[in-house]
Amino acid sequence: MLRAALLGLAVFLAQPAAAEIISARYTDPTTRYDHGILGDAIEYGALEMTLKSGRRLRLVLPDTRVFEDIAPRLADLDHDGAPEVIVVETDLSRGARLAVYGEKGLIAATPFIGRTHRWLAPVGAADLDGDGFTEIAYVDRPHLAKLLKVWRFRNGRLEPVAQLQGLTNHQIGQDHITGGIRECSDGPEIITLDGNWKRIMATRLQGGRLKSRMIGTATSPEAVAKAMRCQE
Repeated sequence: MLRAALLGLAVFLAQPAAAEIISARYTDPTTRYDHGILGDAIEYGALEMTLKSGRRLRLVLPDTRVFEDIAPRLADLDHDGAPEVIVVETDLSRGARLAVYGEKGLIAATPFIGRTHRWLAPVGAADLDGDGFTEIAYVDRPHLAKLLKVWRFRNGRLEPVAQLQGLTNHQIGQDHITGGIRECSDGPEIITLDGNWKRIMATRLQGGRLKSRMIGTATSPEAVAKAMRCQE
């Protein structure tokens, strides 16, 4: 029994540690997609991930896709101590999807929106309801549907959790995404604007549902930044 236990421990210790991604960036600028939702005609055709060892991994999309995004986001979705990479990946004919990549490639993704020139704007990732799993929030078509969606990352997959209409975090032509996820004294909240861009909204995931409240009527970048600092 002891010998078997020691052998099992030796096999476990012999397993190579997972490569840790410490940074990521988009490369290979391209004009093959004519959407320009972020203010210019440039999207990206590749994702470069840098590992803790210094090694760089490069993932190149097919010519039918681009990364239609501001920057990749790193988050430890599976709580193993090493982050995954969250991106907006767009198919030229099917629109955008939210995708999660690791050092071995694609891990999980939401469905593509379904038609060209349809985009989504990420909000962030956090354990929004305290269940021990990380949720990812984004606004589906922030200029049209204005639909806040939350997906849970569990067992290497993305599962839909909840959605709420009438919220947005981006205006056409902006080179940034407004709001994010804040941590005040009483748990994480999603900060966005209302659909008319007239109010700052704080949204919580509770009991499998999204519930919003207004926290301000000034919607300037300074007002949103103040709300993100829990100072509304």
